[in-house]
Amino acid sequence: MADPVARAYKSKHKYHKLLDERIDELSDLQRMHYASNRYSVLLIFQAMDAAGKDGAIRHVMSGINPQGCQVFSFNHPTATELDHDFLWRTTQCLPERGRIGIFNRSYYEEVLVVRVHPEILRGQGLPDSLVDEKTIWKQRYRSIVDLEDHLQRNGTRIIKFFLHLSKDEQRKRFLDRIDEPEKNWKFSLADIEERQYWKQYMNAYESCLSATSTKSSPWYVVPADQKKNARLIISTIIVDTFKELRMRCPATSAERRGELTKFRERLVNE
Repeated sequence: MADPVARAYKSKHKYHKLLDERIDELSDLQRMHYASNRYSVLLIFQAMDAAGKDGAIRHVMSGINPQGCQVFSFNHPTATELDHDFLWRTTQCLPERGRIGIFNRSYYEEVLVVRVHPEILRGQGLPDSLVDEKTIWKQRYRSIVDLEDHLQRNGTRIIKFFLHLSKDEQRKRFLDRIDEPEKNWKFSLADIEERQYWKQYMNAYESCLSATSTKSSPWYVVPADQKKNARLIISTIIVDTFKELRMRCPATSAERRGELTKFRERLVNE
């Protein structure tokens, strides 16, 4: 698992300056990405409740052209989705070449929340012979790694973030959601109920991240107790990854240049 620096800014002014720079860079890189039309980029965000996924996506991607970006959130699977393999519903939402896809939660939920709540697994309609909790998680890890390897080989660059929130900070953010009327809508009974499984979730995350962090698709574990810090780390990783793609605008052929010259002459002479 990749381990970015723990601190990315020294003051509020410095934070805004750095984030604005990253947003501008990412905006330019996204235009190049769209024009070159050679790669697709998939951003995956996983975290415990209140870790700041939505805020990170909103702030970091604020300079992106909406035409070149797609955001998907995955909640409880539908009956139709349960009639397919566990990767089916997310595979349909993969980004096209030239686009950025964002998964706010993803197929990793199938080895996280489903592992913490095995009753969900038993309700997925799988043959009894396949529902062996001693082996199914390793099998699903393998399916995920195989999928990500396949996507990499076909031009999809995957960037995976785990926003690592402490239990105490989650408690503080839940209290804010209760105490501040404008945040009440963010809080639900399910948040408190899932908090009881904190240790189980941490164990599930540790196993998952260790098994699915590869050289081509590493996990970036981002300290999330400080939202501003997390956003800077995320934006830096995304910008650096785009730069590694070494994108360029499509070259103009001699024939095309000749056509453009003629078009220009017509416009000038109107």
